[in-house]
Amino acid sequence: MTQERNANGKTKLRRRYLVRETAAKLRDFVFDREPGSLIGSLPELARQLGVGIVTVQQAARILEHEGLLEVRRGPGGGYYGQRPDEAALERSLAAYLRMHPSSYGEMLDITTLLFRELVAAAAACDDEVYRTELRAFVGRIDACASADEMAAVEAQFQDQLFRMVNRPLFGLLTRVTLKLYATRPGPTLFADSDGVRAWRQSRHRIIGAILDRDTELARFEATRARRDLLDRLRESRNGS
Repeated sequence: MTQERNANGKTKLRRRYLVRETAAKLRDFVFDREPGSLIGSLPELARQLGVGIVTVQQAARILEHEGLLEVRRGPGGGYYGQRPDEAALERSLAAYLRMHPSSYGEMLDITTLLFRELVAAAAACDDEVYRTELRAFVGRIDACASADEMAAVEAQFQDQLFRMVNRPLFGLLTRVTLKLYATRPGPTLFADSDGVRAWRQSRHRIIGAILDRDTELARFEATRARRDLLDRLRESRNGS
């Protein structure tokens, strides 16, 4: 009985490995062709890949979930390659993070580290249109008078930085993490007027470094803002 279970277990492992390997080859087919191109019919792909039809179907379902494959039935049907849109990727990553929930402190740690690299990357931007927009953004920061207004302007500030940074994967990770962080319950760290004023001052320093194209200073100022945020978090915990 034990030998039979072990044999069944090994068979299942081999089958899963074969499906993963077939899915990897199908991805190569998809990315080797233009989006919307016919990859092949089910029998054709089974012959090309040297596997059974059921294995191709199982591998194809994986790629469908990834947004890489579309199954069309009827005349002219078959498997067609496609590209997942950014919104779908964000939803998938956000779903993964929700499946593995982190504490408020961990989310804060991740977001502040990502923000530090975001502002450093923005300092390397030489697009004058974006830089002019950033100069004008200072007025919105100065107009903030409450924590609620600050939260909205901070989100707009980060969107402005994303436009200045042409790093798709970095932008995706940062956006998803920041949005998830915003939904997590936690202490309000800049609730009073002194907190809002400190936030305004830190954003002024960060924007100044970005406009000076000083990546190291931008990273330094973001690190200083991170330390201030973590200090406020510790104070709020000690006071509770």
